Amino acid sequence: MFGMYNIKELDVETLEAGKDQIHLIDVRTEGEVSRGVIDGAIHIPLHLLPLRAADIPQNKPVVIYCNSGARSAQACAFMAAKGFDNMHNLSGGIMAWARSGKPLSMLG
Repeated sequence: MFGMYNIKELDVETLEAGKDQIHLIDVRTEGEVSRGVIDGAIHIPLHLLPLRAADIPQNKPVVIYCNSGARSAQACAFMAAKGFDNMHNLSGGIMAWARSGKPLSMLG
C-alpha cells in the first residue's frame, strides 16, 4: 500500500518523552478533533494536507496521528513521496494515547 516508503512508527511513550522536540499534526476530521487532541498538536485535516504541506517544517521530526494510525500512515507516505524524510506515524493513533491514560486537550 505504501510502496517503497518506509513509514517510521513511534509509540506513545516515545512521543511523550520527545514532545518538546517534535512537530505534532492531527489529521482527523473536525468532528473527531472536537472530542480532544494531544496537547501541542496542529490540526490539518487529511484532505487538506496536500495544500498545507508547505507549512510543515522539515527541520525537526514530525509526528502525524489520526484515530487509529491508518490515515496518519497514509499521510506519512504522502509526505515521504513529497520528499519529507522527517515523518513519523503514531502507532495506534490517539486511541493508543488515550488507552495508555495520557491526557487529551481541547483545541483552543
